[in-house]
Amino acid sequence: MKNLTLTTELKFKAPAAKVWQGLTDPEMVKVYFFGTKLESTWRVGEPISFSGEWEGKAYHDHGTILEIDPGKYVKYNYWSSMAGTEDKPENYANITYSLSESNGVTTLIITQDNIKDEAAKEHSEQNWHGVFDRLRKMIE
Repeated sequence: MKNLTLTTELKFKAPAAKVWQGLTDPEMVKVYFFGTKLESTWRVGEPISFSGEWEGKAYHDHGTILEIDPGKYVKYNYWSSMAGTEDKPENYANITYSLSESNGVTTLIITQDNIKDEAAKEHSEQNWHGVFDRLRKMIE
């Protein structure tokens, strides 16, 4: 069983511009994402990387920006050094962030594909909620 897709929805009592800033600003990411260093120009075809240390182990996760509509949508592919897989195309996931705002509430829909099984899917969903709950506390 491989290649499951996760879609999760989070709501923020903040404008979409503030949520977008939280997703893309390296200084903000470092604060809520456990010290992770985010590097990206946020341009199609350009790299994106996340690096740092988790539970005493260094990591360097990376991919490429595939599509972007600044302030509203971004899609990138992604390989995690923590996944225990080889750094090759079939081990990359596609991640999307899609933002919409209504009445002062921004909805962030995250999709992630190429998940190997239900346990990994559940783990990913918990991680997304954990990380972005920390963002929510920062911006609301």
